[in-house]
Amino acid sequence: MLMPKKTKFRKKQKGNMKGSETRGTSLEFGSYGLATTEPAWITSRQIEAARRCMTRQIKRGGNVWIKIFPDKPITKKPAETRMGKGKGNPEYWVAVVKPGRMLFELDYSVREEAIKALELAAQKLPIKTRIIEK
Repeated sequence: MLMPKKTKFRKKQKGNMKGSETRGTSLEFGSYGLATTEPAWITSRQIEAARRCMTRQIKRGGNVWIKIFPDKPITKKPAETRMGKGKGNPEYWVAVVKPGRMLFELDYSVREEAIKALELAAQKLPIKTRIIEK
């Protein structure tokens, strides 16, 4: 799973996801892409599940680029713990995405297979997406 090797601080604040994305909104490497239409946190497990789904569908024939990286730690307090006593320990990592952000890019020769692979990957994600073609 994806996660940073090292971070400056162990824990981060929640932040917000207002507005739309300004960077990383266009196709750069592949011919097809999967872009978001709503803001969300996407976990490293969800990114990996979508990537596996795409590579299995295209049978390792084309190229897949992951355009997001989970660099935000999400903390959680243990179950049945009383309030207070500080912030919990980091449990998992998320990538913060805003509308318009390109999540994955795909380069494959057969158009129908490429779109099918992106549709399957979209089912693994917790947000609405759209497929972009060059």
